[in-house]
Amino acid sequence: MTAPVLEVRGLEVALGHRRARRTVLHDVSFVIEPGATLGLVGESGSGKTTTGRAIAGLVRPASGSILLDGHDVSRERWWRRPGGGTLQVVFQDPYSSMNPALRVEDILREPLRTLRLPRAEARRRSEEMLARVGLPVAALDRYVAAFSGGQRQRLAIARALVSRPRVIVCDEAVSALDLSVQAQVLNLLKDLQEELGIAYLFIGHNLDVVEFMSHRIAVLYEGRVVESGDAAEVLRRPTHAYTRRLVSAILSPDPREQARRRALVTATPTQEGPS
Repeated sequence: MTAPVLEVRGLEVALGHRRARRTVLHDVSFVIEPGATLGLVGESGSGKTTTGRAIAGLVRPASGSILLDGHDVSRERWWRRPGGGTLQVVFQDPYSSMNPALRVEDILREPLRTLRLPRAEARRRSEEMLARVGLPVAALDRYVAAFSGGQRQRLAIARALVSRPRVIVCDEAVSALDLSVQAQVLNLLKDLQEELGIAYLFIGHNLDVVEFMSHRIAVLYEGRVVESGDAAEVLRRPTHAYTRRLVSAILSPDPREQARRRALVTATPTQEGPS
């Protein structure tokens, strides 16, 4: 069997200070194999983004381990991690995730600093990534502020890819985009995965989008993984009461499918609470 590129074991995260400190993630565990996508779903406040931030080294876990290619990075901030670009992040809002006053070349060169590449090689990689995401090479010399939301998200993807990572955390990466641009970006992510063998942790609340992107799905409820498995299996035949409620809330243009989803709420669940 292929060794996982990302393995999360018993992850716990506590936020706040002193008496106000509370645990928001409880014993979260999952694996992602090379070239595969794990969709992480749940309602607002379930711990999806906190999980992604912990994996990215932006939040320090209280306990548990995060293994990238077998190396435990759970106690290392992102800038101290070996390999530098092994894991990258595409954030939700393309307007706030990049400084509009910087040139695109400066944005794309930032992830390459830990690799200490010569300037000419960094420029070559940046040009290559722009071409892969469908933007002209001339964009390197323009400022981020000159681009639309969809173009900025393509720039964000190029920034994540330029260091040739093994895994990318996509934190609601398309939710801020209109539907036509959203479809373009999703297809781009899938094409790049097939071409480059990248693994994704795809965090989202739109279950149709998550299903389209994911091979497997993990469902978070109040900071715990309550159900996981093959993406189609989890969404077609959910066994946990919470997952059934999530699926039943998805609107479908097909009346029969909509009725099937609504019926999940009244069906007898295998489990009634978080496991």
